[in-house]
Amino acid sequence: MTSKVTYTGSLRTTSVHLRSGNSFITDAPIDNNGLGEAFSPTDTVATGLASCMLTVMGIKARGLEVDLTNSTGEVTKHMASDPRRISKIEVVLSLPARVIDKHRVILERTAHTCPVNQSLHPEIERIIVFNWTL
Repeated sequence: MTSKVTYTGSLRTTSVHLRSGNSFITDAPIDNNGLGEAFSPTDTVATGLASCMLTVMGIKARGLEVDLTNSTGEVTKHMASDPRRISKIEVVLSLPARVIDKHRVILERTAHTCPVNQSLHPEIERIIVFNWTL
């Protein structure tokens, strides 16, 4: 088992990673009867895409002897209705300018192959921007 999710009432859950004991809460968004005081479940999916991309890029960067420390991902999630679902995820990655072009190509290709990106429904539009400006 990977995690345990508990519904704590008032449209909130607590998720615990069983191996580490780390936890986070989710809250229903304001536009869906919630308080919007934490990530919504769909926020965690969209944010997971950027996190996964940066993680697999970090793995590949180690082998290339490239330091991606302090790289960031800014995520914008768009929702659709009928049925309510994620319709688009935009990720803007800001990465070190000192990375040479050859390594940039390798790292960008690696990002697109991350497990979350491969697991998302094909109808979810993905806009991924790589800014090599840090």
